[in-house]
Amino acid sequence: MQIQLIIRILGILLMIFSISMIPPFIVSILYADGGGYAFFIGFLISLSVGMMLFIPRRKITGELRARDGFLVVVLFWTVLSLFAALPLYLSNIPGFNLSSAVFEAFSGLTTTGATAIVGLDDLPHAVLFYRQQLQWLGGMGIIVLAVAILPMLGIGGMQLYRAETPGPVKDSKLTPKIAGTAKALWNIYLGLTIACALSYWWAGMGLFDAITHSFSTVAIGGFSTHDASIGWFDNPNIEIVCMIFMLISGINFSLHFVTVRSLSIEPYANDLEFRTYISMLLIITLVVLIVLLAHGDKGFSDSLRDAAFQTISLATTTGFTTENFSTWPIFLPALLIFASFVGGCAGSTAGGIKVIRFLLLFKQGAREIRKLIHPNAIFKIRIGHSVLSENIIEAVWGFFATYVALFFIFMFILMGDGLDQVTAFSAVAACMNNLGPGLGEVAVNYAGISDLSKWVLSIAMLFGRLEIFTLLVLFTPAYWRK
Repeated sequence: MQIQLIIRILGILLMIFSISMIPPFIVSILYADGGGYAFFIGFLISLSVGMMLFIPRRKITGELRARDGFLVVVLFWTVLSLFAALPLYLSNIPGFNLSSAVFEAFSGLTTTGATAIVGLDDLPHAVLFYRQQLQWLGGMGIIVLAVAILPMLGIGGMQLYRAETPGPVKDSKLTPKIAGTAKALWNIYLGLTIACALSYWWAGMGLFDAITHSFSTVAIGGFSTHDASIGWFDNPNIEIVCMIFMLISGINFSLHFVTVRSLSIEPYANDLEFRTYISMLLIITLVVLIVLLAHGDKGFSDSLRDAAFQTISLATTTGFTTENFSTWPIFLPALLIFASFVGGCAGSTAGGIKVIRFLLLFKQGAREIRKLIHPNAIFKIRIGHSVLSENIIEAVWGFFATYVALFFIFMFILMGDGLDQVTAFSAVAACMNNLGPGLGEVAVNYAGISDLSKWVLSIAMLFGRLEIFTLLVLFTPAYWRK
């Protein structure tokens, strides 16, 4: 374990992150909202601590090993979230304590979108901008951005990339060098953000809302500058723009890269995960629409608008809302929460278990049934024309089993803390899947739950963002053995 190198990297990343507190400070000056002081203090503290970690170790170089990469990622996301909470805690938000600030910071950086704030419409622009910016930075992962910088500092980045990138297969690179891969992903991410902001502006949003909502849309975060979320605008054009970019951001960014490079949509058509993703959204939208028409009092167009928006938002784990879906008839609230368990595609900014994992679980189940009929036959699991190794199948089953076990542990802790079954279940689902809104007491926000529940859910967000094993591996004795 290269502790000194890890501390050096942590210092570098913390110094990089401190820069993120400058834009909200500038926003506070532009809008004269008086909210800049907290961000200036947060910047100084974060920069100072980063420098104290880095300067004494500035001459230390080396190549990160796999175990080093996992520790850097976990330490960085944990430490970063704590420092990200500083400006929020110092901003004197009504009813906000340290636990709420940490919860909000974890929610932002993990792109969960669960908020403990009541009265967003009355907050300073600086605070609103900062929350949205946190989600944008967390969307693709600050560490993936840093991977493009670390090679210039004499630190290899491949192990960071493997630990950070979501999905079951993490060794594929889009370009020969990992720094080039990180840059390619960020170029796509930045391009989508700019396109989304311009589209929102064209659709009728003000410039500030267009920029800030583009941050949380492309990041599949779900934070909004208004308590009523996207429903505050009550604008069909804005909702269409939002649905398009949520849909795009839930697709594997590698597919976007290959499509742009080849100038052809064939990579989408040939990708089984993409086809399954689109099919799932269409089927759920149709089911929701039928139920709303049968039990609601709205016409076809309004019901379709509500069904499509809530389905895309919740299934991709974005968490924007235009309607309070928790009050919808019969099984619809549960259906939409369960859709978030699937989430988006691997390699996207979406949360959830990922479409590809559910595909593999389904294929494995079908294989076991065929084996009962033909016990001596050998069946291979394929994705497209590729035969997957048994190691990947075993890893997916291990991930799923561990996910379920952790889910129930978190849920029982929340129930022991006094939350009812529906609230506890949906809160854990919303946080582990990085969704945001839940049911019961957390249908609107998380301000009413206890500090203990907020800390537990913050940990659940981190497990979801780092896809379980990246964090869980640190708790195994084998990891710490030399």
